[in-house]
Amino acid sequence: MRDFNYQARDLTTDKIVKATVKAESESAAAKALIAQHLMPLDIKEVNDADSFINRLFNRITTKDKVVFTRQLSTLISAGLPLTQSLRTIYDQTSNKKLQNVIGDVIALVEGGKPLSEAFSQHPEVFDNVYLSLVSAGEVSGTLDEALLRIAAQQEKDAQTMSRIRGALTYPSIVLLVIIAVMIFMLTAVVPQVEKLYRDLRKPLPLLTEIMVNTAHALTQFWWLVLIVLGFAGYFLYQYLKTEAGIKLKDGFKLNVPLFKNMFRKLYMARFARTGQTLLATGVPMLDMMRITQDAVNNTIIAKSIEHAAEKVKGGKALSDALSPEDYILSLVPQMIKIGEQSGRIDEMMGKTAQVYEDELEEEIRALSTAIEPILMVVMALLAGGMVGAVLFPIYNLVGNLKV
Repeated sequence: MRDFNYQARDLTTDKIVKATVKAESESAAAKALIAQHLMPLDIKEVNDADSFINRLFNRITTKDKVVFTRQLSTLISAGLPLTQSLRTIYDQTSNKKLQNVIGDVIALVEGGKPLSEAFSQHPEVFDNVYLSLVSAGEVSGTLDEALLRIAAQQEKDAQTMSRIRGALTYPSIVLLVIIAVMIFMLTAVVPQVEKLYRDLRKPLPLLTEIMVNTAHALTQFWWLVLIVLGFAGYFLYQYLKTEAGIKLKDGFKLNVPLFKNMFRKLYMARFARTGQTLLATGVPMLDMMRITQDAVNNTIIAKSIEHAAEKVKGGKALSDALSPEDYILSLVPQMIKIGEQSGRIDEMMGKTAQVYEDELEEEIRALSTAIEPILMVVMALLAGGMVGAVLFPIYNLVGNLKV
């Protein structure tokens, strides 16, 4: 199937419609449009260059998805038919990529497909959690409520990730400054010291000589350094996409000093929040566990949930199934057990998620406060060491000349 951008006249409303349709050929795209009571005016295949540019500069952000989901929920709850709701949002959407996706969804819905199935044609936009909640809302007749739950969960997850990125921004900037200072010292200052020693025919101190050799390597073979770093970065990127690389990365997150508690609470909050949303919408327990395996976005946590799901399938209570699993923090099964006894598992999972989200926020704040002085000390030691390696030999030279 190929993508075709089209411009057509809607025969029912006499309006001009622009969107994207999937078809085997241009003629097949025209037939599909005619079947939807659209008179084709212009049909053009989307080429690879256009697709690349759209992916690079016209991404669909979480905010775009939240706004779309809330708008659709509001229009459906107001009593508008589904296709009319989608067309209204299509006209108001400024993101061209999202607009194309909505146009494709409209075409599929008008062709008789359920909304969840139409969304499933765009897995890069609508994940399994989204599709399951929409499907459950369609079955139960509460699609507007299901969409509101999706939007609320997306906002919560986006806020949490934003806080974590914010905590890592400052250390990243300081690290870049340290690297820039080191490069400047090696390429601009150290060669001047070497020249001074060479003019005076004095031997270089060991530390200064090491820095001089490093500076020569950087200035003469900078292109080789860039190539090596580029290849190393590329192969690391490719490796982290393999099964072994993903497992290594996920295990590192769960065990890295300073950050491990933060990541573990993040995954527990994500599991509990997703579980609450799914169960409250009417998704069965085993389906909920299957979907949350993908939602937590960590293969090791997902494996623990999978093991627990097998026990639940065998007749065990969810709390008992989760208790012995690695990396499942103890509060999760404890709160779920209370929910099992009271018949409100979804509510207790929501409370658990809130606890971990609050703790995560406090931990991020504390980490940000603690890491600043540590980084300052590291920066001072590195910069001071390099300055000392440059200045001390000069002081020695001056002292010898006076003698």
